[in-house]
Amino acid sequence: MADQRPAPTGIDVTTPNVARMYDYYLGGKDNYAADRAAAERVIGAFPDVRTAVRENRAFLGRAVRFLVAEAGIRQFIDIGTGLPTQSIVREIARELAPDARVVYADYDPVVVAHGQMILSSAEPVTFIEGDIRHPGEILGNSDLRSLVDLNEPVAILLVAILNFVADQERPVGIIGRLREAMAPGSYLVISHGASEERPATVQKVEEVYEKATARAVLRTRDEIMPFFEGFDLVEPGLVYAPQWRPDVPHRAGELADPGTAMTLAGVGHLR
Repeated sequence: MADQRPAPTGIDVTTPNVARMYDYYLGGKDNYAADRAAAERVIGAFPDVRTAVRENRAFLGRAVRFLVAEAGIRQFIDIGTGLPTQSIVREIARELAPDARVVYADYDPVVVAHGQMILSSAEPVTFIEGDIRHPGEILGNSDLRSLVDLNEPVAILLVAILNFVADQERPVGIIGRLREAMAPGSYLVISHGASEERPATVQKVEEVYEKATARAVLRTRDEIMPFFEGFDLVEPGLVYAPQWRPDVPHRAGELADPGTAMTLAGVGHLR
């Protein structure tokens, strides 16, 4: 399929972009030929990837509803949010609580520019440029500080982003920096690609992402659990995404085995 629009000036559309690949999995249109080709290679290795991505987004929706309706959270920082056309944090949070405030952060300047363009200036929502590998810069951002009071409980969302942070970049330490800035009563939401179910599939998927804008690092449950150090896991704990507080019975024919989603998810509470 030929691209129907020219690429923005200065934007590399020849290297697969992980945010645009994710958009393609979700059925979006903000992607280019290189993104689609790489995504199709992932689909060839992991035919359930589109269902898995939808399950990840459904988990995010359930987590946000829990945080607003049951935990009383009104401040959200969504780091590594990706293209805002597929975002649901703002919609769900503000539907349940019109006073909810949301900060989106992403390291991709094109994603940020797109987000800033579509967000209404009248809403308590902002989109900032920030890399999860530099949490201090995100938390110190003046636009974030003008909207979020870190002396009050906040929810930090790390949804399908830590699997693009290599071990040598010390993801546990990064989360530690975030935790230190969070007030008691705050929450941490994580979903992460899991490597235990299909080792051969994992290898093929990681090979595709080696040529993308960020390498994928899928991890085991034991490797993901330390990310919640200092937090109490909310029931049902760290489980496959479809198993985290499902609000409807799973649709027949999608994922008979929740592990097929290859995504572990959990919510932690900071006392």
